[in-house]
Amino acid sequence: MFVKPPKLIQKIYPSLVWKIHTLKKEVWLTFDDGPDPEVTPWILQILKKHNIKATFFLIGKEIDKYPSIVEYIKKENHIVGNHSYSHINGWLYSTKTYIKDVNKCQELMPKNILFRPPYGKITPWQIRCLKNNYKLILWDILAYDFKKEIKAKDVKKNVLNNVNRGSIVTLHNNQKSWTTLQQTLEELIIQIENKGFSFSNTW
Repeated sequence: MFVKPPKLIQKIYPSLVWKIHTLKKEVWLTFDDGPDPEVTPWILQILKKHNIKATFFLIGKEIDKYPSIVEYIKKENHIVGNHSYSHINGWLYSTKTYIKDVNKCQELMPKNILFRPPYGKITPWQIRCLKNNYKLILWDILAYDFKKEIKAKDVKKNVLNNVNRGSIVTLHNNQKSWTTLQQTLEELIIQIENKGFSFSNTW
Protein backbone atom coordinates (compact mmCIF):
# COMPACT_ATOMS: atom_id res chain seq x y z
CA MET A 1 0.00 0.00 0.00
CA PHE A 2 1.76 3.12 -1.25
CA VAL A 3 0.61 6.30 0.48
CA LYS A 4 3.25 8.18 -1.49
CA PRO A 5 3.90 7.05 -5.08
CA PRO A 6 7.35 5.50 -5.54
CA LYS A 7 9.92 7.94 -6.92
CA LEU A 8 10.80 5.51 -9.71
CA ILE A 9 7.22 5.58 -10.98
CA GLN A 10 7.25 9.37 -10.87
CA LYS A 11 10.43 9.44 -12.96
CA ILE A 12 8.99 7.01 -15.50
CA TYR A 13 5.92 9.23 -15.99
CA PRO A 14 7.24 12.82 -15.82
CA SER A 15 4.27 14.26 -17.74
CA LEU A 16 1.98 13.38 -14.81
CA VAL A 17 1.65 15.96 -12.04
CA TRP A 18 2.50 14.22 -8.78
CA LYS A 19 3.22 17.29 -6.70
CA ILE A 20 3.13 21.07 -7.10
CA HIS A 21 6.46 22.87 -7.22
CA THR A 22 5.89 25.92 -5.04
CA LEU A 23 7.90 28.16 -2.75
CA LYS A 24 4.85 28.66 -0.57
CA LYS A 25 3.78 26.35 2.24
CA GLU A 26 0.67 25.20 0.40
CA VAL A 27 -1.28 21.96 0.06
CA TRP A 28 -3.74 20.92 -2.67
CA LEU A 29 -6.79 19.10 -1.28
CA THR A 30 -8.57 16.94 -3.86
CA PHE A 31 -11.64 14.71 -3.81
CA ASP A 32 -12.22 11.90 -6.32
CA ASP A 33 -15.55 10.49 -7.54
CA GLY A 34 -18.98 11.96 -7.00
CA PRO A 35 -20.90 14.11 -7.04
CA ASP A 36 -22.88 12.35 -4.35
CA PRO A 37 -26.15 13.81 -2.98
CA GLU A 38 -25.19 13.06 0.63
CA VAL A 39 -21.41 13.23 0.77
CA THR A 40 -20.67 16.20 -1.49
CA PRO A 41 -22.85 18.79 0.31
CA TRP A 42 -21.32 17.69 3.61
CA ILE A 43 -17.78 18.12 2.27
CA LEU A 44 -18.70 21.54 0.90
CA GLN A 45 -20.09 22.55 4.27
CA ILE A 46 -16.83 21.60 6.02
CA LEU A 47 -14.73 23.41 3.43
CA LYS A 48 -16.86 26.53 3.72
CA LYS A 49 -16.61 26.45 7.52
CA HIS A 50 -12.81 26.58 7.22
CA ASN A 51 -12.75 28.89 4.19
CA ILE A 52 -10.88 26.34 2.06
CA LYS A 53 -10.98 25.84 -1.69
CA ALA A 54 -10.46 22.34 -3.07
CA THR A 55 -10.55 20.43 -6.35
CA PHE A 56 -13.21 17.83 -7.17
CA PHE A 57 -12.46 15.21 -9.82
CA LEU A 58 -15.92 14.13 -10.92
CA ILE A 59 -17.34 11.10 -12.74
CA GLY A 60 -19.44 11.94 -15.78
CA LYS A 61 -22.25 9.49 -15.10
CA GLU A 62 -22.65 11.00 -11.62
CA ILE A 63 -22.66 14.50 -13.08
CA ASP A 64 -25.56 13.42 -15.29
CA LYS A 65 -27.46 12.28 -12.20
CA TYR A 66 -26.74 15.31 -10.02
CA PRO A 67 -25.98 18.38 -12.15
CA SER A 68 -27.24 20.77 -9.47
CA ILE A 69 -24.56 19.52 -7.06
CA VAL A 70 -21.88 20.28 -9.65
CA GLU A 71 -23.23 23.81 -9.91
CA TYR A 72 -23.09 24.05 -6.12
CA ILE A 73 -19.41 23.03 -6.19
CA LYS A 74 -18.66 25.70 -8.79
CA LYS A 75 -20.70 28.34 -6.98
CA GLU A 76 -18.52 27.79 -3.91
CA ASN A 77 -15.48 28.54 -6.13
CA HIS A 78 -14.01 25.07 -6.02
CA ILE A 79 -12.39 23.58 -9.11
CA VAL A 80 -13.86 20.61 -10.98
CA GLY A 81 -11.85 18.15 -13.04
CA ASN A 82 -12.47 15.19 -15.32
CA HIS A 83 -12.33 11.72 -13.71
CA SER A 84 -13.70 9.92 -16.81
CA TYR A 85 -17.34 9.21 -17.53
CA SER A 86 -17.53 5.64 -16.24
CA HIS A 87 -14.60 5.46 -13.78
CA ILE A 88 -12.75 2.91 -15.87
CA ASN A 89 -9.33 1.42 -15.25
CA GLY A 90 -7.00 2.51 -18.05
CA TRP A 91 -4.94 -0.66 -17.76
CA LEU A 92 -7.96 -2.76 -18.71
CA TYR A 93 -9.23 -0.80 -21.72
CA SER A 94 -7.91 0.07 -25.16
CA THR A 95 -6.66 3.59 -25.69
CA LYS A 96 -9.54 4.28 -28.09
CA THR A 97 -12.19 3.20 -25.57
CA TYR A 98 -10.47 5.06 -22.73
CA ILE A 99 -10.17 8.35 -24.60
CA LYS A 100 -13.79 8.08 -25.72
CA ASP A 101 -14.86 7.73 -22.08
CA VAL A 102 -12.74 10.71 -20.99
CA ASN A 103 -14.14 12.83 -23.84
CA LYS A 104 -17.70 11.91 -22.86
CA CYS A 105 -17.07 13.35 -19.39
CA GLN A 106 -15.34 16.39 -20.87
CA GLU A 107 -18.50 17.28 -22.78
CA LEU A 108 -20.06 17.97 -19.37
CA MET A 109 -17.26 20.37 -18.36
CA PRO A 110 -15.98 21.88 -21.63
CA LYS A 111 -13.70 24.51 -20.07
CA ASN A 112 -11.93 22.02 -17.83
CA ILE A 113 -8.19 21.41 -18.21
CA LEU A 114 -7.64 18.84 -15.45
CA PHE A 115 -7.82 15.05 -15.69
CA ARG A 116 -7.16 12.43 -13.04
CA PRO A 117 -7.15 8.78 -14.15
CA PRO A 118 -9.42 6.54 -12.06
CA TYR A 119 -7.40 4.29 -9.75
CA GLY A 120 -4.33 6.23 -10.88
CA LYS A 121 -4.01 3.69 -13.70
CA ILE A 122 -3.22 4.94 -17.17
CA THR A 123 -1.01 3.62 -19.97
CA PRO A 124 1.77 5.51 -21.79
CA TRP A 125 -0.35 5.54 -24.95
CA GLN A 126 -3.31 7.05 -23.12
CA ILE A 127 -1.02 9.66 -21.57
CA ARG A 128 0.29 10.55 -25.02
CA CYS A 129 -3.25 11.13 -26.28
CA LEU A 130 -4.30 13.28 -23.32
CA LYS A 131 -1.27 15.30 -22.23
CA ASN A 132 -1.65 18.04 -24.85
CA ASN A 133 -5.22 18.86 -23.79
CA TYR A 134 -5.07 18.31 -20.02
CA LYS A 135 -2.94 18.64 -16.97
CA LEU A 136 -2.77 15.02 -15.84
CA ILE A 137 -3.05 15.13 -12.06
CA LEU A 138 -2.05 12.24 -9.82
CA TRP A 139 -1.13 12.73 -6.16
CA ASP A 140 1.61 13.04 -3.60
CA ILE A 141 -0.52 11.50 -0.82
CA LEU A 142 -3.26 8.87 -1.18
CA ALA A 143 -5.17 8.77 2.11
CA TYR A 144 -6.85 5.37 1.49
CA ASP A 145 -10.09 6.66 3.01
CA PHE A 146 -11.97 4.44 0.54
CA LYS A 147 -10.71 1.18 2.06
CA LYS A 148 -13.48 -0.50 4.06
CA GLU A 149 -11.19 -1.93 6.73
CA ILE A 150 -9.08 1.18 7.35
CA LYS A 151 -9.31 3.01 10.66
CA ALA A 152 -9.79 6.75 10.88
CA LYS A 153 -6.55 7.15 12.82
CA ASP A 154 -4.63 5.50 9.99
CA VAL A 155 -6.13 7.84 7.39
CA LYS A 156 -4.98 10.77 9.53
CA LYS A 157 -1.49 9.28 9.83
CA ASN A 158 -1.31 8.69 6.08
CA VAL A 159 -1.86 12.37 5.47
CA LEU A 160 -0.26 14.12 8.43
CA ASN A 161 2.94 12.04 8.44
CA ASN A 162 3.56 12.79 4.77
CA VAL A 163 2.23 16.27 4.07
CA ASN A 164 4.75 18.83 2.90
CA ARG A 165 5.14 21.82 0.60
CA GLY A 166 3.19 21.27 -2.62
CA SER A 167 1.51 18.02 -1.56
CA ILE A 168 -1.53 16.91 -3.54
CA VAL A 169 -3.73 15.07 -1.04
CA THR A 170 -6.33 12.68 -2.42
CA LEU A 171 -9.52 11.86 -0.52
CA HIS A 172 -12.78 10.52 -1.90
CA ASN A 173 -16.23 11.94 -2.43
CA ASN A 174 -18.32 8.76 -2.32
CA GLN A 175 -20.28 6.43 -0.07
CA LYS A 176 -17.27 4.13 0.46
CA SER A 177 -15.42 6.95 2.20
CA TRP A 178 -18.40 8.62 3.84
CA THR A 179 -18.03 7.20 7.37
CA THR A 180 -14.27 7.68 7.41
CA LEU A 181 -14.51 11.23 6.07
CA GLN A 182 -16.89 12.19 8.85
CA GLN A 183 -14.27 11.07 11.36
CA THR A 184 -11.25 12.61 9.68
CA LEU A 185 -11.80 15.49 7.27
CA GLU A 186 -12.26 18.39 9.67
CA GLU A 187 -9.45 17.26 11.96
CA LEU A 188 -7.12 16.82 8.97
CA ILE A 189 -7.84 20.37 7.85
CA ILE A 190 -7.21 21.77 11.33
CA GLN A 191 -3.99 19.81 11.84
CA ILE A 192 -2.61 20.65 8.40
CA GLU A 193 -3.22 24.32 9.12
CA ASN A 194 -1.62 23.92 12.55
CA LYS A 195 1.50 22.74 10.72
CA GLY A 196 1.57 26.12 9.01
CA PHE A 197 0.13 25.10 5.65
CA SER A 198 -2.55 26.86 3.66
CA PHE A 199 -4.76 25.28 0.98
CA SER A 200 -4.78 26.10 -2.71
CA ASN A 201 -6.78 25.03 -5.76
CA THR A 202 -4.77 27.01 -8.31
CA TRP A 203 -3.30 24.67 -10.91
